[in-house]
Amino acid sequence: MGKRIVVKIGSQVLCDTDGLLNLEVLARLVEQFAALNKTGWQVLLVTSGAVAAGNSLSARQLQRVQDPVARKQVMAATGQVRLMESYRALFEQAGLVVAQVLASKSDFQTRRHYLNMRGCIEALLRAGIVPVVNENDVVAITELMFTDNDELAGLLAGMVNADLLCLLSNVAGVYDGDPDRPATQRISRWDDDRYQLDDIVQRGASALGRGGMHNKLSVARKAARLGTEVVIADGRATDIMRKIVEGEDAGTRFPAAAGASPAKRWLAVADGHATGSVTVNAGAEAALLDRTRLTSLLPVGIEAVSGRFERGDVIRIVGPSGRVLGCGRARYGHEEATRLLGQHGQKALIHYDYLYVVD
Repeated sequence: MGKRIVVKIGSQVLCDTDGLLNLEVLARLVEQFAALNKTGWQVLLVTSGAVAAGNSLSARQLQRVQDPVARKQVMAATGQVRLMESYRALFEQAGLVVAQVLASKSDFQTRRHYLNMRGCIEALLRAGIVPVVNENDVVAITELMFTDNDELAGLLAGMVNADLLCLLSNVAGVYDGDPDRPATQRISRWDDDRYQLDDIVQRGASALGRGGMHNKLSVARKAARLGTEVVIADGRATDIMRKIVEGEDAGTRFPAAAGASPAKRWLAVADGHATGSVTVNAGAEAALLDRTRLTSLLPVGIEAVSGRFERGDVIRIVGPSGRVLGCGRARYGHEEATRLLGQHGQKALIHYDYLYVVD
């Protein structure tokens, strides 16, 4: 199996100053993706631009749709066709076939849906087909929407165990201050011990897309911790994809930690459908947050059990202050968890192999 790369192309890259799809930029990127494919990379694209492509509808047609939400849905529905036709034609010129995959957050919230989507994408990649993924904006509702396509790309990178995740936007990377100030420098290599996410954003790093730079950084750091190297870069820069895969100083690179297991990669996105929760004491919280230890959650560290859950269900882990620490798969149900509350010498409620702790 070749190396896998997930590339998210932001609307700032694909749209011109009038908010319309920029086919010249798209053609240059597709040419670079085709070149990656020839060198053995399996490419998965996460693309914005459907609404922009739908912007080319005539004013007469859009005037018939008064509701702003419905108008956006109309532009997304019609634009998705135009966007995919552009990708199809451009990739066909390079001798490659594309497939459209529309995703919603619910596809990641149950193990069954997650595995079904993973199976489909894995089959496409093995067949040499380029999956082009976008959020299903036509039917998405607020509570089931991704923060933005950066979040979707991060989830997909974990799902397919990608070697590299590229978040392409209209900036050269993450800056250590306001990009408009002469003393500000691009951060070539992110270091969690040196840089603090909130400080970087507050100093004016940028504001990009629906989620902004804060979300970009959160997605990048999370994906890197799960074992995928990440680069935030300018998608309009010349030959940007070759520079990234060859390790040149392009964008901001987030080194990958040791790869997480498939179970942990799923748990990283499974918090949204937890069926119950447990509150732990300060000692258990400290042990879980200690990155130097492999810690399971034992009953002795649990102070309270909430909700009704069965063996195999995902449950949330909450600290003494109410902070969500992570989630995991329960080895037994809520009744036994309640009975064993606070007891020494009992089997773990959540084994380390099935436990995910947030940053």
